[in-house]
Amino acid sequence: MSALEAEVERQLERMRVGCELFEGEADLRRSLARVLQDDRPLRVKLGMDPSAPDLHLGHTITLEKLRVFQELGHTPIFLIGDFTARIGDPTGKKKTRPALDEAQVQQNAETYVAQVSQVLDVEHAEIRYNSEWMDSMGPGDFVHLCSCTTLARMLERDDFERRYKGGEPISIHELLYPLVQAYDSVALEADVEIGGTDQTFNLLMGREIQRSYGQEPQAVITHPLLVGTDGKEKMSKSLGNSIDLAGTPGDTYGRTMSISDSLMVDYLARLSFGRWDDLAPQAQEVREGRGDPLGLKHELARRIVERFHGAAAAEEAAGHFRRVVQAGQLPEKIPEFTLALSEAGLLDVLRKALDVPSNAEGRRLVAQGAVRLEGEVVKDASLHLPPGTHLLRAGKRRYARVTIRGRR
Repeated sequence: MSALEAEVERQLERMRVGCELFEGEADLRRSLARVLQDDRPLRVKLGMDPSAPDLHLGHTITLEKLRVFQELGHTPIFLIGDFTARIGDPTGKKKTRPALDEAQVQQNAETYVAQVSQVLDVEHAEIRYNSEWMDSMGPGDFVHLCSCTTLARMLERDDFERRYKGGEPISIHELLYPLVQAYDSVALEADVEIGGTDQTFNLLMGREIQRSYGQEPQAVITHPLLVGTDGKEKMSKSLGNSIDLAGTPGDTYGRTMSISDSLMVDYLARLSFGRWDDLAPQAQEVREGRGDPLGLKHELARRIVERFHGAAAAEEAAGHFRRVVQAGQLPEKIPEFTLALSEAGLLDVLRKALDVPSNAEGRRLVAQGAVRLEGEVVKDASLHLPPGTHLLRAGKRRYARVTIRGRR
């Protein structure tokens, strides 16, 4: 085997790690040999729609694979789907998903690059927006794009097929989503596209559309989706089962500790990318019903926090969890807030002082008995705090000391 052939196989082996589908590998082997000979990189695309402001741990699986390509010397392209977000990805949906307006999309997209930089070297990556080419596409060009496939082909997609057979409506704009995502690969001249297994149809459509536009079809690499902390659904901020990249170290640690032992082993396998191979023996013991699952979970939580927040934050989060959650002690540092009497409604206080995202979530926490005032369970979500200083807790990890100023 020549040195070139050996390098091609070495790179392909790294590309395969953790993937479920590697479509077009044989063609990519030839393309890879060619670009290595010519001393130029492959163009590798990963797209994400800014349908929510925060990325979560599940997104890092495909981001890590994009980082692998970057380490191999290829050009990573992180595509922010600001145009496709306005359509709304119908993947896995049982009914038409409401499209976001442009202002919502832009607001959500603002934080993406900073979050992506926690995994990818964005200074040496292409950061693109698909509005660059879609907003300027004329009606004739769009009709030509639509002519590159058929309705029968679109209905082969699992969620469209289920909805069609079940009599659920499918809006025309939803059928355009896979086409627009596919055209992104044409506009970017992608050699490889990475995505989750829920994106398989769209990524393979990219290969078809590239052929229609006279390009060599991209290779497609998909990875399984990360199950959320509930152990049931895929990780999603809207389902409340996510571990967010923008979350605090303490929240990230605590949410990781909340997962089941079997899910912990799955997280180690999917999130490691060779970085945590030293934990493989302990994970195997847990898989076999032996070992120390709690100790291993602490180590997983520590490493996840360290990955995104640093070693000092990881140690502090671990200490906080052991003191507050496991030993039932008060945190060493409790955030302090001062609010006016007009802001003393319990739901307002939970949002402003304990980082509860919405009134609905606050009511849910109260209904679950997860809100305590001076150590006592709060049963009335309509409670107003009186003037003075109060210690509040939401869940097991969030504390705040709130001073209410004013007179009744």
